[in-house]
Amino acid sequence: MISIHEFKQKKERKEKISIVTCYDYTTAKIVDKSSVDCVLVGDSGTMTMYGCESTIQATMEMMVLLTSAVAKGTTKFIIGDMPFLSCRKGLTETMNNVHSIMKAGANAVKLEGLKGNEEIIKYITDSGIPVMGHIGLTPQAINMIGGYKVQGKLHSEAERLKNEAIELEKLGCFSIVLECMPVELAREISNSLAIPAIGIGAGPFTDGQVIVIHDMLGLEHEKKAKFVRKYMDGYNSILDSLNLYHSDVVSDKYPAQEESYFWRSE
Repeated sequence: MISIHEFKQKKERKEKISIVTCYDYTTAKIVDKSSVDCVLVGDSGTMTMYGCESTIQATMEMMVLLTSAVAKGTTKFIIGDMPFLSCRKGLTETMNNVHSIMKAGANAVKLEGLKGNEEIIKYITDSGIPVMGHIGLTPQAINMIGGYKVQGKLHSEAERLKNEAIELEKLGCFSIVLECMPVELAREISNSLAIPAIGIGAGPFTDGQVIVIHDMLGLEHEKKAKFVRKYMDGYNSILDSLNLYHSDVVSDKYPAQEESYFWRSE
């Protein structure tokens, strides 16, 4: 398992960091055998696993259940997402929520955005809990942003994001996710930080990448974002298998004799 210190060491050695989202025990067991560096139990699981329209519907109960399931299946470094408003209802409740994610098996937590989170990020890191920052497109703020679109295209926005990244590092974040921003901006931010910048829709010049596992496995049939690369056609592979199973059942090909139990004489 990659340790918290190895994130920065990998950046110093110019070694890329690979992260995938994961939400369940079975998939986590497969990820555990892979070369992938670490796992993000993202609040995107609200959409992929529960069918919600956005990550805003994520609850602490959901995130704790997902994190616990993943932790049972892998020994890799686990980052647990803090869901919508879970860090905005006072320090005590925030720390109780962070505690719940950590008790479920996370090694670190991820918080979206900077503004309004400065004090809590500092408090969490001072409490000995690693924090991953997240700037650019922050899905929990989708109602303020007005849609899933590239951030930082204007000079003023780019300057704000660069300053936010530097401030997150000062507050003690061990890494930062840069989501949906121009390649040039992501490179500038990555180069300005001593901690790793992990890209998602931010081009190839960050210190690593994170991708939703359902997207990379092609489990979603709908068109995905430009930055998503499908590494297999999981949707059609599973669909074909289900149809073959149905055909075997109705034609009495399944189960076969070798898949059945019989009386044995004494």
